Amino acid sequence: MPPLLRCRSHFLASATRLLPRNPSRRQFHASQKSHDAPDISKPRPRVVFSGIQPTGVPHLGNYLGALSNWVKLQENAAPEDELIFSIVGWHALTLPQDPKILSASRRDMLATVLAIGIDPKRSIVFHQDHNQSHTELAWILSCLAPMGKLRRMTTWKSKLATSRNANDESEVDESLLNVGLFTYPILMAADILAYKATHVPVGDDQRQHLELARDLADTFNRAYKRRVFPLPRMEATSSHRVLSLKDPASKMSKSAPDTASRILLTDTAKDISRKIKGSVTDSLGNITYDPAVRPGTSNLLTILAACTDEDVHVVAARYQGKGHGPLKADVAEAIEHLIGGPRREFDKLKGETQYLDEVAREGARRARERSEVTLKEVRETIGLA
Repeated sequence: MPPLLRCRSHFLASATRLLPRNPSRRQFHASQKSHDAPDISKPRPRVVFSGIQPTGVPHLGNYLGALSNWVKLQENAAPEDELIFSIVGWHALTLPQDPKILSASRRDMLATVLAIGIDPKRSIVFHQDHNQSHTELAWILSCLAPMGKLRRMTTWKSKLATSRNANDESEVDESLLNVGLFTYPILMAADILAYKATHVPVGDDQRQHLELARDLADTFNRAYKRRVFPLPRMEATSSHRVLSLKDPASKMSKSAPDTASRILLTDTAKDISRKIKGSVTDSLGNITYDPAVRPGTSNLLTILAACTDEDVHVVAARYQGKGHGPLKADVAEAIEHLIGGPRREFDKLKGETQYLDEVAREGARRARERSEVTLKEVRETIGLA
């Protein structure tokens, strides 16, 4: 299990000490000890950026596909590496949101990120909507982005289909497409380029968006004959595609109408056991891993392998001659072992609003300090300084 955030009162005290009334720049950076100003005499460090939307409590697929990798990146990062993790509230607005629910979800997502083990003293953790550099750079990049490339993006089609409960993308009525949903890959590019990120951990479903970020960075550099942006690279991380427990032809989703189709990080052991027992499998007796023929059974094996950090074929071999009952019991137990600690930490953090607000303020300050350097260079380059 990743180490959980331990002493929140210590962080608050530390944050207070880091912010004297009129600190000099040298004093501030010396006390921060979090790589706020890279040493130009050393090799350029990696800058890792990733974000997650605050639309509801994360599910098991979010954790295994993204959040757990954030923790691994933090644990394995070199001392000079910069790690920047954002809760991307502006992206959530591409589909209709209840303001009260969104406000609560933003804070809950911050609590979740801390609960799984992200340390706000080692990594920058902040709300995207607390840093206006993202939207300013998004506008500048949108003036360079070809419509054709945006139209070839597939994610907006799938998001629109899901929001309208369409069977597939062919049923999508493009008259319902808003401009924000169509252009949000440009905002995603701005999220990355505002920090001159060199590495971005994303799944295959986001590969198109990272390619667009690279294209826009290259277009900007060529248009102004100045290498302002590095071309961000896809960070190689282990990724597990977790499918719906009720429809193994689809990904596990927070927006699916059947709540039994997903495991939430706030689910109790009883909830987990009930949902896994009710998951769709097949009538074949022997357990084998065959995603094409046996998607439901294979999904359970994938989940179990991800929870135990094993090869899925090795896991499947242990169930030769066994039925779905033992497999489902073991999957439920493994999930509880994986998320039980973060769930308990989340329950503690959720009510500590003062601490969460302080983490958000300090994270936003550090994020703005970095991105403003980039935006100053961009403004000078394009003639708006």
